[in-house]
Amino acid sequence: MADHLIFQLTASLGAMGEFAGHERRGSLTWPGRSAILGLLGAALGLRRDADFSKLDQLRMAVAIFAPGEVLRDYHTIETVPNAAVKRPQSRPAAIADAGRQNTNTTITVRDYRTGPLYGVAVWGGPLEPLATALRHPAFMLYLGRKSCPLAAPPAPRIVSADNPETALAELCLPPWRRKDAAARLMASDDHPNASRHELRHDVPLDRRRWHFAPRTVAVTTVDIVARVSL
Repeated sequence: MADHLIFQLTASLGAMGEFAGHERRGSLTWPGRSAILGLLGAALGLRRDADFSKLDQLRMAVAIFAPGEVLRDYHTIETVPNAAVKRPQSRPAAIADAGRQNTNTTITVRDYRTGPLYGVAVWGGPLEPLATALRHPAFMLYLGRKSCPLAAPPAPRIVSADNPETALAELCLPPWRRKDAAARLMASDDHPNASRHELRHDVPLDRRRWHFAPRTVAVTTVDIVARVSL
């Protein structure tokens, strides 16, 4: 038995990663490691240049109760021709180096997910400070982009369980998500009975420059039925 911190994430709109800096920015099916650590850091009041070492040691699993429907939006962004700047570290740095007179405007496509619902379990580190921070977050909590605030409090709890799948069955979901209280898939750091493995680039290397390393995620067929608050 081990202690697990469990909490829920739901929003009217969510956007779960994929590669940045391209004309199309998709949304994955569930939030990755970098998204969960970023949300926990925001709850604690950590900024991007802060020490995340206590969070980096955490292990985690995400149960997918409702992945949401894809919604496509269009944006205009400022871009820099390749010849205008050499080896930029980020798009803001490239724009600053090139100067406003050398930039262009282009249309980008961004995908969101409407009404997603996830259950998250983390373990392997100090959990009580995280639970307290999720109840009273220092910064606004988002499900991905800043246009995606949470639709309900995370409702964190620390439970003792043999594995994250058992722990996530102790979630208490909002009453309006009653029809989504059963999860059939879970993505975790490892699982002995994984249905498949996926490669995700969601291990933060440099949070200020948005650099990420790959990792292998175990995707497992599960039967998790959460509780629903009255």
